[in-house]
Amino acid sequence: MHFMDGYGFTDDESLVQEVYRRFQEDTRLNRSQAARVEFLTNVRYIERYVRPGDRILDVGAGAGEYSLYFGRRGYQVSALELADSNIAAFRKKLGPEDTIDLVQGNAMDLSRYEDASFDSVLVFGPLYHLHEDGDKLRCIAEARRVCKPRGKLFFAFISNDVVFLTMFREQPDYFAKGDYDKETFRLDDFPFVFHTVPRCRALLEQGGVPILHEVASDGLSELMAKEINEMDEDSYAQYLRYHFYLCEKPECLGMSNHLLFVGEN
Repeated sequence: MHFMDGYGFTDDESLVQEVYRRFQEDTRLNRSQAARVEFLTNVRYIERYVRPGDRILDVGAGAGEYSLYFGRRGYQVSALELADSNIAAFRKKLGPEDTIDLVQGNAMDLSRYEDASFDSVLVFGPLYHLHEDGDKLRCIAEARRVCKPRGKLFFAFISNDVVFLTMFREQPDYFAKGDYDKETFRLDDFPFVFHTVPRCRALLEQGGVPILHEVASDGLSELMAKEINEMDEDSYAQYLRYHFYLCEKPECLGMSNHLLFVGEN
């Protein structure tokens, strides 16, 4: 959290720009075995539902990790991203063979896309940054509008509850002095917005999204990063199998840095 020292919050859009000027999103999902768990988990769930020829919209595409993965496997991918630095990093990765339609824009306004024009819509960043419930619901409504009937919707959240432990690892006095409500254990929503599992569920239900899967997309992988990164290939493969075994268990959902909710339109 303290990498944002010296920046005063003004509005969500300017905060997003500043976060990604300071934060290395370009390598977040691929820099190590531990970091890769979130990506591999999300891809695993997306691949349950996509079919050859499907159109995928990646809203809040970051530096392009998911767009490039699916675009290079033959899917028709459109990507929308707000942050200038992420757009620049994404464009550097595009080769002559890539046909991804990359544009800069806001997740609350997908008016460039027609109603019911995508088979799957990924929303893997916007809900990390929208503070007001009305804005979150507008983002969800726009994702639903552009998704086909019976199409699949994938929403990522940053989990409120396990961040305490990952912060404690970095900041030994975090429980005494950390940025959270000492009675409710609610994290301060700066620079990211945090959600508990029940809050994610309630938000999507309010937005009219039937939930198919609730997933601890990286579990304790960030907390255990040193040990996971030292695993050999066989151990890491078995760790992933263990993680996939656990990741939908209700008792494990709160103990994850990131959450994935899969819904149907």
